[in-house]
Amino acid sequence: MTSRLLMSYDARAKRAGARARSPRDVAGSTRATEILDHDDPLVGAVARRVLSEATPRDALRSAHRIIARDVRPVYSVEDRRRVSRTLRLGRGSCSQRMAALEAVARAVRVRTRVRGLLVDGTFWYPRFPRLKPFVPEQVLLAWPEFRISGAWIPIGELFTAPADTGGAPGGFANKGGETLFDAVARTGVQWDACGSAHGTVCDLSAQVVADLGHFDDRDDLFERHGQTLCWTARALTEPVLGRWSAGASGTAA
Repeated sequence: MTSRLLMSYDARAKRAGARARSPRDVAGSTRATEILDHDDPLVGAVARRVLSEATPRDALRSAHRIIARDVRPVYSVEDRRRVSRTLRLGRGSCSQRMAALEAVARAVRVRTRVRGLLVDGTFWYPRFPRLKPFVPEQVLLAWPEFRISGAWIPIGELFTAPADTGGAPGGFANKGGETLFDAVARTGVQWDACGSAHGTVCDLSAQVVADLGHFDDRDDLFERHGQTLCWTARALTEPVLGRWSAGASGTAA
């Protein structure tokens, strides 16, 4: 049984009455936000390193590689942490590393937006086999999209997926050192039925409990729907989970 006690009561109430926004109604933006603070020098430094790439897609791929290399994956639960702090710490959750990529995208004038997804908490069981009773029943995921050449490209389609992953069924097992952020560079990740133009092979649609629609930025998503964990749970667990490396067995690093 997954835990509902750790979830935000306000967030659950908001989600219960929420209506999904059509992608057509969400234009995204390149502006800086409280989370996506691309006016910070640390974010600007990463943006300058990718400006020489031939295309916006190449720039984002390069930025992804930089973030994957320089920001250690951990299980932090503070989804509203500023990108500049994540870069300064040199560690971040999957959500925080995706936010870093969004901030860099906006810094190089690529519009971004996010799709809000409620994902079944059991999807994270392989990462916490001994802590299953404490895994939230649902996890709120902000899935970034980027406006490139007149089309919205989800982060799962930034890299061309191979014809055959040669790995675990579905292409991503959600365990070990590879996180969703890392996986998109190796295999296409899609939350709808498979069959995109980029040969997506990793269909995670069965894990989606609810589609909350699209938002101009993750700040708006979290403002409307709250974070996965309530404030008390975040305060108690962040000191440990915020340093616990993805794939590490047993203790924080």
